[in-house]
Amino acid sequence: MSVAEIIEDVAGVPRDEITPGKHLMQDLDVDSLGVVEIGAAIFDRFEVEIDDEELKDIRTVGDITDLIGRRMV
Repeated sequence: MSVAEIIEDVAGVPRDEITPGKHLMQDLDVDSLGVVEIGAAIFDRFEVEIDDEELKDIRTVGDITDLIGRRMV
């Protein structure tokens, strides 16, 4: 499952609308609980743990993919 698939599953947004520059809350209507759900799904899929401080800093889809990329190196 990709990051886009995770967001699609949590937010119900079609995958083709999920791009790196999209803001989770403003563009994709993900609420704070949805961000937490995305964080949990990322841990399940990629084994990348996102702590509470990092969750507060995540604004865009690109922020998520960047964080995963940094952790998987």
